[in-house]
Amino acid sequence: MKKAKIFGISAAVLSAAVLLTACGSKSSTEKTEDAPTNYTYVYSTDPTTFDYVSTNQSVNSGIYSNFQDGLMENDPDGNYVGALAKSWSVSDDGKTYTYKLRSGINWVQADGSTYAPIKASDFVTGMKHAVDTKSTMLYLVQPLIEGLDDYVNGKTKDFSKVGITADDEAGTVSYHLNEAASYWNSLTAYSILFPINSDFLESKGEDFGKVSSPDNLLYSGPFTLSNFTSKSVIEMKANPSYWDKKNVHIKNIKLNYYDGSQPGNLFKQFDKDVYTEATVYPNDSSYKDVEKSYKDDVNFSLTGSSTYNITFNLNRQSYKMTKKTESKEKESTKKAILNRDFRAAISYSLNRVDYLAQVSGKDGAENKVRNSLVPTNFVNIDGKPYGDTVKSELDSLDSSVWKDTDITTGNNSTYNTTIAKAEFDKAKTALEKEGVQFPIHLDLPQDQSSTLLINEAKSLKESIESTLGKDNVVIDLYLTDQDSYYAGTYMATSGAQSDFDISTASGWGPDYVDPSTYLNIYDSRHGDMLQTLGLTGTETEKSSAAQTAAIKAVGLDKYDTLLDDAAKYTDTKDLDKRYTAYAKAEAHLLNSFVQIPVQADGGLPKLSKVVPFSTAYGQAGVMNGVTTTRYKYTKLQNKVVDQKQYDEAYAKFKKANEKATTLDEAKD
Repeated sequence: MKKAKIFGISAAVLSAAVLLTACGSKSSTEKTEDAPTNYTYVYSTDPTTFDYVSTNQSVNSGIYSNFQDGLMENDPDGNYVGALAKSWSVSDDGKTYTYKLRSGINWVQADGSTYAPIKASDFVTGMKHAVDTKSTMLYLVQPLIEGLDDYVNGKTKDFSKVGITADDEAGTVSYHLNEAASYWNSLTAYSILFPINSDFLESKGEDFGKVSSPDNLLYSGPFTLSNFTSKSVIEMKANPSYWDKKNVHIKNIKLNYYDGSQPGNLFKQFDKDVYTEATVYPNDSSYKDVEKSYKDDVNFSLTGSSTYNITFNLNRQSYKMTKKTESKEKESTKKAILNRDFRAAISYSLNRVDYLAQVSGKDGAENKVRNSLVPTNFVNIDGKPYGDTVKSELDSLDSSVWKDTDITTGNNSTYNTTIAKAEFDKAKTALEKEGVQFPIHLDLPQDQSSTLLINEAKSLKESIESTLGKDNVVIDLYLTDQDSYYAGTYMATSGAQSDFDISTASGWGPDYVDPSTYLNIYDSRHGDMLQTLGLTGTETEKSSAAQTAAIKAVGLDKYDTLLDDAAKYTDTKDLDKRYTAYAKAEAHLLNSFVQIPVQADGGLPKLSKVVPFSTAYGQAGVMNGVTTTRYKYTKLQNKVVDQKQYDEAYAKFKKANEKATTLDEAKD
């Protein structure tokens, strides 16, 4: 999310009910005066910083999205509406966006006291701080905003030459772009464009945004932080001075730390009325009690726009989490991973439904299967789903593999043992000529505390080994403590730190509404998810010979060219051409199998006392309750949501969402 956001699977398993239980419309079956105002559930990974313009990890944005407002946000029907911006305008050439700020909105401190008015110049301060801290999100705006690339690269030291102008007296902030960007307004709902008060930033220095104290932030959003205790609890309370208090229905939020063990305890705490909602697990022994007491109340949350995948380490350098003991074994694995047919065989040998059923159960698993990086219906090309063009391109690249594969979300056609074996046979023939030793051993690290994720890993192992044969491929599960697991996977910041052969630890949610928000993450020059492939951007540091060879071997150099071709189409009149070019790039990426899409977020069975479809709905950014855990708009009720209420609410939401305003129609 977004992005750019990196998602840990463990966080997704736990928070999907929060993310998607209540994404959407405004229906309610209870009188609001009788509704509960305290929300309690769990979180699974400690946030590392609340410096919201510098971090792209969902473990952080899922919390700080409640503390801050941006210029625009999503409402429960999926409209883009003004948040700190009262109104906005765009120049005829599409290169200048000017936002008129709401008057009378203040920064508040953690105790709710007023600090200072929010000013237009605070947005300039926010962007400069993003540069100063080398924000992981800079790539989103660096090529877009006039002069920003020159400033970042030291060609100018005068930030006033960057294309952000503020008029505090008029209350306007303007962004001057190098080229028109049809998705710009959706990007303002992402935190790199959020404001920062300059006096407060200077007073805090390096402590700004540190999680050690709620006082290290000022707050412009619906909630303030009252307490964070590592691996214990996160507590928030409603901002008493928030400009839009009428849409903040929760007064207190408490998230208890949950390490992933004993998943049935989530239901037990819900049943005791401790938790407001809970994901339930059909394969857990507690599920019989769920069916006994709540037979008609289990609902499946909607699938979202985030994609979780399996990634291959194309240039492994760290071997702390390994069962390999011989250099020959390591070398054979490296060569196998760089073979496209080998990667294709791994992909087609994975039974995604069985894998996902370990968490969602059989009934929910198939709906979660994702077979593309960009959701196939994310945008349209000439009135048809974007994914149709991707599929056509895939067929032209390799019809023997793709012709019978449906890449839309919710089917398991990417599990095909015939194709898997055929691809493996081709790979083995080629690899044996290179002196590769079989079986190939693939290290798959996993958090030893998470029962559900271990079960998923075991399912993956069984599926691949039974399809390809243990004499050909062995998946070596490496169970370790959570801190070590994260350090070598989800929290790795460079290819050198990524310690695995294959990993299920990450995923991606969109930052804005354009295919590039997904596809740029694997740009070999500066992609934000390269570390999940064991790579580091070639423009970030000098590329080693091994990395350069790996990039060429898997075709990421050609992928870069395809991304550049697509990015040339900037005029809003050329969106079909732009999306078609990105579809061609995605087809190339999917056909390379360097990453294997596996599942969408959401789609989990749950019990809930959250009014269905009452939370802000959106596909990108952090200003909604789908791509992150933002609680503005969310309503609670005393009774458990049953299927009838959920279905009625969904029908109303779907109708309203179909009429939701586009970015060009966004309203005050």
